Amino acid sequence: MSGLKLTPYVKRPAVGTKGQEIAVRANFFEVNKLPDVVVHHYDVTVTPDVPPPVNRKIFEQFIITFGNTDLAGARPVYDGRKSLFSPKDLKFDSKTFDIVIDTDVQPNAKRPVPVFKMKVKKVATINLEELHRFLQGKSALTNNVLTGIQALDILIRHKPGLLYSTVGRSFFTPDGKQPLDGALEVWRGFYQSARPTVGKMMINVDISATAFFQSGSLLEIIVKILRLRTPDDLRRTSPPLNWSKVEKTIKGLRITVRHRERAKRTFKIFKLTQTSARDTKFKLETTKDGKTTTSDMSVEQYFQRTYNIRLQYPTLPCVLVGRTAAVPLEVCSLVEGQRYPKKLDERQTADMIKFTCQPPHVRANIIKEGLRILNYANNEFLKDFGMKISTEMATVKGRILPAPTVSYHPSSKDANFVPVGGAWNLQGKKVAQGTTLGSWGVIVFSNERDNPPDVIKAFIRELVITCSDTGMTIPNKSPPIIYSNPHGNIENALRQIWQRAGDTVKSKPQLIMCILPNTGVPLYAEIKRVTDTVIGVSSQCIQSRHTKMAKKQYCANVCLKINVKLGGMNSHLAKGMLPILAAKPTILFGADVSHPPPGDDVRPSIASLVGSMDAHASRYAASVRVQAARTETVADLSDMAKELLKAFYQTCGRKPERIVFYRDGVSEGQFKEVLETEVQAIKAACVSLDANYKPAITFIVVQKRHHARFFPIKPQDGDRGGNCKPGLVVDTNIVHPFEFDFYLQSHAGLLGTSRPAHYCVLYDDNKFSSDDLQDFSYKLCHLYARCTRTVSMVPPAYYAHLVAARARFHSKGEQWSDNASTESSTTGAASSYSNVKPDLAKVMWFM
Repeated sequence: MSGLKLTPYVKRPAVGTKGQEIAVRANFFEVNKLPDVVVHHYDVTVTPDVPPPVNRKIFEQFIITFGNTDLAGARPVYDGRKSLFSPKDLKFDSKTFDIVIDTDVQPNAKRPVPVFKMKVKKVATINLEELHRFLQGKSALTNNVLTGIQALDILIRHKPGLLYSTVGRSFFTPDGKQPLDGALEVWRGFYQSARPTVGKMMINVDISATAFFQSGSLLEIIVKILRLRTPDDLRRTSPPLNWSKVEKTIKGLRITVRHRERAKRTFKIFKLTQTSARDTKFKLETTKDGKTTTSDMSVEQYFQRTYNIRLQYPTLPCVLVGRTAAVPLEVCSLVEGQRYPKKLDERQTADMIKFTCQPPHVRANIIKEGLRILNYANNEFLKDFGMKISTEMATVKGRILPAPTVSYHPSSKDANFVPVGGAWNLQGKKVAQGTTLGSWGVIVFSNERDNPPDVIKAFIRELVITCSDTGMTIPNKSPPIIYSNPHGNIENALRQIWQRAGDTVKSKPQLIMCILPNTGVPLYAEIKRVTDTVIGVSSQCIQSRHTKMAKKQYCANVCLKINVKLGGMNSHLAKGMLPILAAKPTILFGADVSHPPPGDDVRPSIASLVGSMDAHASRYAASVRVQAARTETVADLSDMAKELLKAFYQTCGRKPERIVFYRDGVSEGQFKEVLETEVQAIKAACVSLDANYKPAITFIVVQKRHHARFFPIKPQDGDRGGNCKPGLVVDTNIVHPFEFDFYLQSHAGLLGTSRPAHYCVLYDDNKFSSDDLQDFSYKLCHLYARCTRTVSMVPPAYYAHLVAARARFHSKGEQWSDNASTESSTTGAASSYSNVKPDLAKVMWFM
């Protein structure tokens, strides 16, 4: 029977029933009719190797040239890489075609029109009957089913791929584009993906956005890159212009030139010349009366003589197209639709968020607009395959789960209450367990003129009052304050305030409060590296603008962070709210792996694991490891789990009999690998502590990077922003045909359209029901220690994410750049990362 097992993961138990039923719309569109033809799958190899947009051009030419002969009128669809699917058999098993297209991707500059070889080889015939059976829950996810889903994916994306700029599963149009800071602009796109759901295929359609370079005059673009006002500013010599930054930014981009009207070719920028158009010289051969003479000529003279163009900016460099051809900047224009592949800086990110942050009703309307562009009904490729797609958003059954009772200190006003609308405030409330802050110091990273001592003291007074009102004890109300240069030796400055704080009250300092001049990354990163890994003391950073006006609400938020950093507990759920934790000693794990930014192959990935340390699931300890770049599984999970299991035992006096493991940041393609290695690693950790120790494990992946969105149908089912109310759970219609997964929108959205978290249960010894896990996960979302609102995913996964991000700063010698939190010199080899000091290991230092 084992060969007939439907899934290596957990089959869905009965769907949940808890909560108030409501109907919502989801951005999924039903496939009313699946292709009824046998689909033929071919493998495509193009030589020389070129990027997908060029492959698509080659494919178009292939259809024009061979459509009526070798293809016998069939209209196959192609993904721009390796896969081609046809509704008819192409009558050959393997054939190589010579395709001639006029492209500037030249394998050799001597051949102006390259010939590409396109080898098309049959690999499979797909009968979609097996896909039908999979959707009905009668067949496992075989290779045949996977290829069938892939074929549908490529079929719906083929036509937009021919007409628009495509990136991954989205296509982008310049309609309604908006400029971003610098030389970029943001384009709106539409994402589509074929998803198997209960009993049918659905198409998930959503909006997306990405940054492109602005098109037009290259000179104007360079002015924007350098953040100057006009092209005339490019003539200045002091302070010198950063031409290497310009070259880095524009290298590899495609341009057209205006001095050769006939040639509508595009050229690729190779680099900038070191010399100006006036000083860039080349040898020119001229033949007169049968005699050939060679003379030196500058680019400026050549353009004047050959094209009668007098350069306005002869002192600027030229661009090299190909290895040797130099062209003045002022005759070049950037081609439209070139994507910007790097991370955006802070200002660009803020502009991007403004553009993408759409309230639910606006988002739903834009998705409908996307369907109009997609025009499935008149898509000739869909017709050839016999596929029909509904144009109505799916209506799905959801449930609003009841909110739990949240508890603060018994002396609070309203100590136990049920939150309404996913948010509450601290007025009249005291934290469940307040800590004592006896030994601390304040360091101001600026001068006394910008941040006068009396302003800082007034802020400290307000903070101390708020912390006391909120249930902390602060005997030392006027800690020592020192000023320090934000560009000086940060480590020495922090040691100095640590010393002063300790000397003042003759006891080891518990906290260093750092007041920062800005939101820049380098200073913050260095403070965290030194306090976490060198001195071993909690630190609390505050931007100086908040000290000018000490707001109660702000001070209360800071107090929540300080209390947990010192080992306190802010809130918990009332007795009986978390039966899973009450029944047996249970540890909650959260794990995440953070990767270096795209293109960085030097810096390692960082794996984090957090574990709950009490029966309330309010306190956590963390473990961090550095591992090889871009490895998704947690390499050293066994050791990390052992550390936290021991810590749980030392804190609670009992071994956990149950482990509930929430894993962040894993895509569907990685489920198998993560399940096989990580569940084994947890079991190995348990056995290494005690040969007979075998707690029951439940392993759940939490995904936030997906495109499912929910829209309330009736106004009373939505909140003020038009989103569904917090506590919405969906486990029917749009979920997996038979595996145990559900969508949970646990938070109240502040801006835009809320994104639910997608929970996929991969392994479950505890045999939880749908209601058990959905209710437990939603209630946990009320326990995030940094704020008084429900959060969008369970705290263990959220904390693991914070830990992995913070540990990035624990590397010595990083050159953090101010504009992007992950850019740096690539010095961060694994050896330069330091461990967090043992003094901090038991408290939530990462908050």
